[in-house]
Amino acid sequence: MLTTSTILIVFITYTVFLYIVTYITSRKANNETYFTGNKRSLWYVVAYGMIGASLSGVTFMSVPGWVGDTGFSYFMVVLGYWLGYLVISFVLLPLYYKLNLTSIYSYLSNRFGFSSYKTGSLLFIVSRLLGASLRMFLVVNVLQIFLFNSLGVPFMVTALVFILLVLLFTYQGGIKTIVWTDTLQTTFMLIAVVMTIIIIADRMDIGLTDLFSRVMDSDYSKIIVTDFSARNHWLKQLLSGAFITITMTGLDQEMMQKNLSCRNLRDAQKNMLSFSVVLVFVNMIFLFLGATLFMYANEKGIVIPLQKDDLFATISLQYLTPVAGIIFLVGLISAAYPSADGAITSLTTSFSIDIIGIKEKLWPEAKKKKVRQMVHLGFAFVLLMMIGMFSIINDRSVIDKLFTIAGYTYGPLLGLFAFGLFSKKAVKDKYVPYIALLSPVICYVLSSQSVIWFNGYKFGFELLILNGLLTYFGLWLIRNNNNNPTIL
Repeated sequence: MLTTSTILIVFITYTVFLYIVTYITSRKANNETYFTGNKRSLWYVVAYGMIGASLSGVTFMSVPGWVGDTGFSYFMVVLGYWLGYLVISFVLLPLYYKLNLTSIYSYLSNRFGFSSYKTGSLLFIVSRLLGASLRMFLVVNVLQIFLFNSLGVPFMVTALVFILLVLLFTYQGGIKTIVWTDTLQTTFMLIAVVMTIIIIADRMDIGLTDLFSRVMDSDYSKIIVTDFSARNHWLKQLLSGAFITITMTGLDQEMMQKNLSCRNLRDAQKNMLSFSVVLVFVNMIFLFLGATLFMYANEKGIVIPLQKDDLFATISLQYLTPVAGIIFLVGLISAAYPSADGAITSLTTSFSIDIIGIKEKLWPEAKKKKVRQMVHLGFAFVLLMMIGMFSIINDRSVIDKLFTIAGYTYGPLLGLFAFGLFSKKAVKDKYVPYIALLSPVICYVLSSQSVIWFNGYKFGFELLILNGLLTYFGLWLIRNNNNNPTIL
């Protein structure tokens, strides 16, 4: 079991190491460095780093914890991810590079008009604020439970310290720094997962081959759920995974900002396709870890935490060797920082470009930089407040919450981009914000009443697809009869 002082030393050591990387990557940085990395990012570095960025602290903690309730059924979502990445590679990335976009929501301005553009940007900002604060809460909560509680530090002070540390290494370098910190995140997360599996196998006095056989023979390994009324029915999971990827990656400024920092479209596509294949195998390793953790807990009589997301941390820090605890901490911290810095950077980029219009302003470069930095600080404060909010309402698996949020907030974005790409019609632009608000409301009503209205049916992550369809239908209702000459 790790002592408080050891945990603190590990936290400080990794933080200092990260600042060294930040210093190297942020030298001579300007606004273009912050927003696009000067279009010099190496595709294979971006691809490798995106594995960790896509997983984040949510996958690191929640996917293993989720196995206790849903087994390996999440793997069907992962297979759906792969389908979604194909759409991103061959539909969305060519569009973004053709238009030479810094903010992907600029497309909506060309296609529909000013109101649609601002609506898309605000939808992303709300989505990313909710998702990022939820991810950060998960990591801060673990640090609070296993480190700062014993030091008598209140939760909000822990959250404040975390946000301040993130600010220090994102304030200058932006996307150029994030591309490299993401590579560290991927490396240490994967090391932590693989080493934990090896250590648990050793503690159970079995080899990895025997452990694999035990997991595959257990109830945890069930992938296919055939009850269509269940939230995790296999087809719902598959389709939801595809659309979750299209929206939470392809229509997400944070994830696309990294791809748009590649030198050209071909490099960006190589990045996306290689990363998508590797991600399938990496997620299976996380599911395998989850089954291993539950089997180890049952064998050793370890009480499963009420919040199953905490099981990985509980076993690593309290029931395994100090080395296992250190490995877990490094993996967790490495997941925490890049997830936070990527969110703040993308939020700053979207707000600065889409809402303020900083690129079109005839301001000196120094003033633009100052405005961008003020926006950066503002989002850090908002995220701090939202982390505090989640600490009060912590009652469900974080990954479950995250995808539920995505269903409501990314759905209208899905409908907007789909209508833009697959219809030649223009729309009455001023009514678009109302459609984007009405669709999630209808989805919420249908979801809350589905058991009564639809003979026991429960909506899962396919709520995202329904939301997108409702938005698409709403845009069709407010279409103009004339085709839009700016369709791309």
